Amino acid sequence: MSQTQLIEDYRSGSQQLRDAVAGMTAGQLDARPIAGKMSTREVVCHIADFEPVYADRMKRVIAEESPPLRGGDPDVWMQALAYDTRDLEEELAVIEAVRSQMARILRGVSDNAWSRVGIHSEAGPLTLEELLRRITNHMPHHIRFIEEKRAALSATS
Repeated sequence: MSQTQLIEDYRSGSQQLRDAVAGMTAGQLDARPIAGKMSTREVVCHIADFEPVYADRMKRVIAEESPPLRGGDPDVWMQALAYDTRDLEEELAVIEAVRSQMARILRGVSDNAWSRVGIHSEAGPLTLEELLRRITNHMPHHIRFIEEKRAALSATS
């Protein structure tokens, strides 16, 4: 896949998420139809929290020499950051804004920037291209979970 296509896939992920949650009621967003799994609202909050983290990582790799990149535990964040009270539209807007800004930045980087490296505290060295692939793939990974929740909710209705 070309870098141009990868950037477009990344940018369009926010609309795919918006489409995945379209029409869900507050009750459906907060339901846990699959035991042991996050609610849809929690999934969206998780994505909204990690979008700026990944954008920061990519910006550091573009601008700094082999920057350190910190990991983060999604379960700890979910417990500490009030996922159950957050506004869905606000979370979607954060995701859209971060991806729009970052896509604009990525379209302007030099060819050699794609192989620049940051050192992740858990995963080790990661190139800009690998960081972009990871966050681009993060969205469809979680959209599948939302689709499973919607199907489970439909089955119980």
